[in-house]
Amino acid sequence: MRLELALAAGLLASFSAQAPAQEATQLQKVNTARALYEIGLANDDALLILAAAKLRKEVPLTQTERAPEGRRAEDGAPLEWQEMLASALPLIEGNPILMGISEDIEAERSKGVTDGPVYSVARIASGGRDVYDNLPFDGGTYAEIYLEGPSGSDLNLMIRDSKGRLVCSDTDISAIAYCGWKPLAADVFQVTVESARGGGKYSLMSN
Repeated sequence: MRLELALAAGLLASFSAQAPAQEATQLQKVNTARALYEIGLANDDALLILAAAKLRKEVPLTQTERAPEGRRAEDGAPLEWQEMLASALPLIEGNPILMGISEDIEAERSKGVTDGPVYSVARIASGGRDVYDNLPFDGGTYAEIYLEGPSGSDLNLMIRDSKGRLVCSDTDISAIAYCGWKPLAADVFQVTVESARGGGKYSLMSN
């Protein structure tokens, strides 16, 4: 029991300390939280799911009016920390330590951060392609785009500058994709989302 408590506390503490120690951005936290969540679900690992919920709760998200070219934005929201906690309940039922951690996460207050990444929701068909034109980013400042879709889907992300040059891409086989880069000067960028497998609603987030 003591070992389990130590492991749980150590895991959650490590993610709480990740941002200051490694200067993780808010969208990197969101990305890490979803990756942990998927691994936790696949392995029935309640600790990873709880860590994912805690990490996601730390990042405030704001919806914005943004839609792919020729399309409309959809209602909805990214996967929320409450959903993550709910999925852990069958795995931690009867375990007072993990139940206590879950209750602590639920009761934990936000840190008062009001400005966070913005997100929009769109729907894509399997094999589909969405294009977002003229997304502005400042020069000399780290720019980020994060994409997440339904579990089991395979979404790819490509970023091009105003001259059509590819500046970042994430095309691994997963339902999430992340791109971070630092523009030398203020510019507008084209964001392309492609579905290699599966479809449905996805969330596109930017800093």
